[in-house]
Amino acid sequence: MPLLQILLLIVIFLGASIISVISGSTSLITVPTMLVFGVEPHTAIATNMFGLTLMSLGGTLPFIGKGVIDTQRLPWLVGLTLVGSIVGALLVLVIPARSIQWIIPIAMAVVAILSLIKRDAGLVPAAGEPSQLAVFWGYAATLILGVYGGFFSGGYVTLLTAAYVILFRMTFIQAIATTKLINIFSSMIATFIFANQGIVNYELGWLLGLAMFVGGVIGGRLSLKLSNLWLQRIYLTVIAILAAVTLRKAQQPS
Repeated sequence: MPLLQILLLIVIFLGASIISVISGSTSLITVPTMLVFGVEPHTAIATNMFGLTLMSLGGTLPFIGKGVIDTQRLPWLVGLTLVGSIVGALLVLVIPARSIQWIIPIAMAVVAILSLIKRDAGLVPAAGEPSQLAVFWGYAATLILGVYGGFFSGGYVTLLTAAYVILFRMTFIQAIATTKLINIFSSMIATFIFANQGIVNYELGWLLGLAMFVGGVIGGRLSLKLSNLWLQRIYLTVIAILAAVTLRKAQQPS
């Protein structure tokens, strides 16, 4: 790949990582970008997952010691994520990513609607604990979305953030911090499986991954400086844009 293309990719991946610490949906930008630059689809997904591991690590570091990560539920969340991600990564080897083209725009539209209905969700710490039913569905969402996270990851953290805000009654900063830590495990286990299949481009992956790591650190620090209201505004704006873009692409003929 020419040097100019690599530099453009680094800039795009850096910018996407900064914003996506708040909004998620990194892969909806990075994977299509690699495809445009001629990277084979399975290699693009696998190499992107390698980069996501570094980005999630960078995005988690600013939150450590700030008391915003849900450590009480973390063991279950990580365990369910690992199981789901293993299944999802194995599905990449047999299912084309385009087969789920309608899932993300529809899911993001639902998230946007629920967020408008529950306008106060995630803005202030919720009084009391969520119901047992809500907690059950929160864990179920972690497992189900973990499968998708290991499969492709585009919109995975976006949807997981919404699930934690609505079901676990986290604030936006708590959900952002917790999902960043969880995504380390989701991306890492998927990367191991892809690496075993020999479809990770390490030369490109390290260059883009380091840019994503730096972007993750910057995005994490930015998140800590913003109020939950501004985090909600950025989050909803990004998912509205991505929902419209991905829906338009899904309507286009193959």
